[in-house]
Amino acid sequence: MAEGDAIAAIPQEAYGAPVAACPGWDVARLISHLGRVHRWATGFLRGEDAPVPRPDREDLSEWYRESRDLLLRQLDGMDLDAEIDTFIGRRTVRFWLRRQAHETAMHRWDAQDAVRPGAAAPIDADFAGDGIDEWLHVFVPRFLARVDVPGDLAGAATQFTCTDLGLPPWTLRLTHPEPTIDYGAAAADTVLSGSAADLLLTVWHRQPATPPEATDAGLARRVLDLIHVT
Repeated sequence: MAEGDAIAAIPQEAYGAPVAACPGWDVARLISHLGRVHRWATGFLRGEDAPVPRPDREDLSEWYRESRDLLLRQLDGMDLDAEIDTFIGRRTVRFWLRRQAHETAMHRWDAQDAVRPGAAAPIDADFAGDGIDEWLHVFVPRFLARVDVPGDLAGAATQFTCTDLGLPPWTLRLTHPEPTIDYGAAAADTVLSGSAADLLLTVWHRQPATPPEATDAGLARRVLDLIHVT
């Protein structure tokens, strides 16, 4: 709720600020996108998959709240373990709850960073750790399937270590035909280490105030550039 409230609270006079992580977007388009994604997800939860039109009003605050609340009302009372359609096949309702929460948090950061560069409120560490796990298991396989992995990156292993959570690291290997993701200590060609929030921003191609350290920054960047999602 708090992340969505922060989106709705952005004043209309700030809508023209450019969003650095989404080239060509301003804050108004970002809010429109997020509200439409909430409505699109609500459609999936209802067994529908229909396009969502852009809002036809200048002040997006109330429209965004309506979009967010529509999603929350739909989720309320649903069996979170029930199977349902998603954009990656059949999953449980929990998939949509998790995906929409992370979508909102990331775009809240985007909007606040656009309005006051460098002053966006941080993403909660535990939540960010879950966001890294979601990125690895949902988006990495989906987007690697769309690109040709260069031969010299085949089998390359990138480890992600959250320095503030005390969790075992994740290791992503660019194996064929699908990437391999291991949880726990493992050999790696490059290691990215930083706070969970900074790592999450980095894998989503945002610019945190304190970029994670990398044992081989060039290799890490090449791997992340294969998985570029707005």
